[in-house]
Amino acid sequence: MSAWVVLFGLGAYHGLNPAMGWLFAVALGLQQKTSRAVWRALPPLALGHLLSMSAVVALFGLLQIGLSNVVVRIAAAVVLVALGITKLVSSRHPRWASWTGMRVGFRDLTIWSFLMATAHGAGLMLLPVLFSLPAAEHSQHMHAGAALPQPWLIAVAVHTLAYLATAGAIGLVVYRYVGVAFLRRAWLNLDVLWGIALIAAGVVTVIF
Repeated sequence: MSAWVVLFGLGAYHGLNPAMGWLFAVALGLQQKTSRAVWRALPPLALGHLLSMSAVVALFGLLQIGLSNVVVRIAAAVVLVALGITKLVSSRHPRWASWTGMRVGFRDLTIWSFLMATAHGAGLMLLPVLFSLPAAEHSQHMHAGAALPQPWLIAVAVHTLAYLATAGAIGLVVYRYVGVAFLRRAWLNLDVLWGIALIAAGVVTVIF
């Protein structure tokens, strides 16, 4: 049960991060002067996030077919730690001006969300949890067409639903009641926190 709670929590954290999409949705709402624009932005943002998660999970699922679980864990840990260090070194305050004057459609938002989630290493954060599931120990014996055990697929879905619910709730609250100006005055650099979390996840992946 704890693994599913962690997966949901990670999805909620991704939804909380303005760089993961809700700020984009709010900007579109303010630009078009309607909350419908915020709602319309959520499905492609969630889809892009889902595709990124699925791609990373599928990659490591396939690696487990031909490699030992230990080797895959070490590879995942190295990537997590490296990406975490990169986030700590390059973390900076978001550029608010870049969120204005945008004209994007469903495809553009989906691609943007996919790239942002991938760049943040969001899918990699699922790996320590997925490796703890019973199916992870046996996936190296499965053929390529079944590289993703059912629990892994459910895990990606749970994570994405948590992301969507959190991003949608925050986006609508900010659009209707708060406004984005408060973020300029009270900004918590989530990239720093995310970098630390990535490094910690890398360590956990190896130890457990």
